[in-house]
Amino acid sequence: MDILNVCSRSVEKHVIESMEDTEQDLSEEIKKRMFVFEDIVLLDDVAIRKVLEKADRDDLLKAVKAVGPEVAEKVYGNLPKGDIEAFKADVVKMGRVRLSDVEAAQQRIVSVIRRLEEEGGIIVARADESVV
Repeated sequence: MDILNVCSRSVEKHVIESMEDTEQDLSEEIKKRMFVFEDIVLLDDVAIRKVLEKADRDDLLKAVKAVGPEVAEKVYGNLPKGDIEAFKADVVKMGRVRLSDVEAAQQRIVSVIRRLEEEGGIIVARADESVV
């Protein structure tokens, strides 16, 4: 699983999809334990703000280029109020970005999340866990 966490998202997706045909239980277990950028919506707002403080701004700009509105709004909603419109404008100004660059930026942010979790700075609740 650690190997998949450092692979590109396309490789990770291919490996898991390939496993689904022959090792469905294992692939489901791996998916439960994996954290991808889109899972940022599962973090509480305090944790997201900590991630936004530690993550590189250029990575954040690239990362939101290829996400759905729910993920983008979760990121925007945790930026300082005065920065939201400027951030959105910078995303637009950035123009087209290679998907591989977006995925790499998202992976670097996921690495920040993992580091914060290891340091005890945030809690990442897994699908089968409750946090109080």
